[in-house]
Amino acid sequence: MSAFVIETLIKILILVAVFSFLGGFATYIERKILAFFQRRLGPSYVGPYGLFQLLADGIKLFTKEDIIPQNANKLIFTLAPIIAMMSAFVSMAPIPFFGNFTIFGYTVHPIISDINIGLLFFLAAGSVGIYAPLLGGLASGSKYSLIGSARAAIQLLSFEVVSTMTILAPLMVVGSLSMVEINNYQSDGILSWLVFKQPLAFMLFLIASYAELNRTPFDLLEHEAEIVAGYATEYSGLKWGMFFLAEYAHLFAFCFVISIIFFGGYNPIWFIPGGIAIILKVCFFVFLAMWVRGTFPHIRPDQLMRMCWKIMMPLALLNILLTSIVILL
Repeated sequence: MSAFVIETLIKILILVAVFSFLGGFATYIERKILAFFQRRLGPSYVGPYGLFQLLADGIKLFTKEDIIPQNANKLIFTLAPIIAMMSAFVSMAPIPFFGNFTIFGYTVHPIISDINIGLLFFLAAGSVGIYAPLLGGLASGSKYSLIGSARAAIQLLSFEVVSTMTILAPLMVVGSLSMVEINNYQSDGILSWLVFKQPLAFMLFLIASYAELNRTPFDLLEHEAEIVAGYATEYSGLKWGMFFLAEYAHLFAFCFVISIIFFGGYNPIWFIPGGIAIILKVCFFVFLAMWVRGTFPHIRPDQLMRMCWKIMMPLALLNILLTSIVILL
């Protein structure tokens, strides 16, 4: 087996292990942040500062009875959370998490696959995740799950179109779909960051990302106030945990992509090394997503669709047109 294959397998194992842990740890951090916003304590009894609550939740998910409804399609019901996990982790393959570094004379490339269509691959692999809530809801044999899966199809398809259209303008400026080249384009300092050249694209992509990630105020796929728990109503134990672990893994992936496309990626900032810089950027965007959840109320499905097709889509097309004119001139 070649050194390249061994290195790639090691990268995959590290990526799955690290982001699985981060996905679980993010649930603890989010509960603490929301508790701070709402003047509550959050997890505080299990271990120091409630840190062992994460371990307790993990044990509960692994040992809780895994129930499959009698009227469910058992094969599809089981495959749905697996598709969610696979979509989340496969989409991370073209993301350059850090710059290259050397260990014992061996140069490590912190990216699984540096393909020239990396961003397109990320969006395409991530969009496969739509089948997870859709199939899970349809296979459950429950009217609540069916409503949640119908909302999933409408919401995710709509905002995938918007996010793809939105990202076209920055790609026109850079002239490449490779995330490494997008990062290198912004290597001349903060003023070269694409957020200053494409502020509208950044705002639209950020909002579309929240909708694709099922984050508040767009968490209509499993809106407990209306449809119990949406597409995941009939899921329990590890299968339920896989759905939401995939959701948090997607959150970290989108935060990395936003940092790379619009905020200089892993390029150093003044005295801050590039590796630390991108970690700080990702932490900020993860915190921002949690801040938004603790601040904004839910919106209705019809309001969400109106915003998508009547506001965000025309703005994305207008931004593409203006960018084309500027490039031509």
